[in-house]
Amino acid sequence: MSIVRSRVEAELAVGLLRSHGLRATYVTDDAGGQEPQLQQDGVRVLVAPDDEADARRILADVGD
Repeated sequence: MSIVRSRVEAELAVGLLRSHGLRATYVTDDAGGQEPQLQQDGVRVLVAPDDEADARRILADVGD
């Protein structure tokens, strides 16, 4: 759904989306946080397909 720069940013985004009642999670290939340099390609924030439009709106509102 969306790619953010770090695990911390992903955790914040997922928390925000969940607080709005959406199902959300994140996926990263950084060895469980032990290798943060592996986040260079970003961290994927995922939501259910039927929640995508709402999630994009919520995350866009934060950026404004």
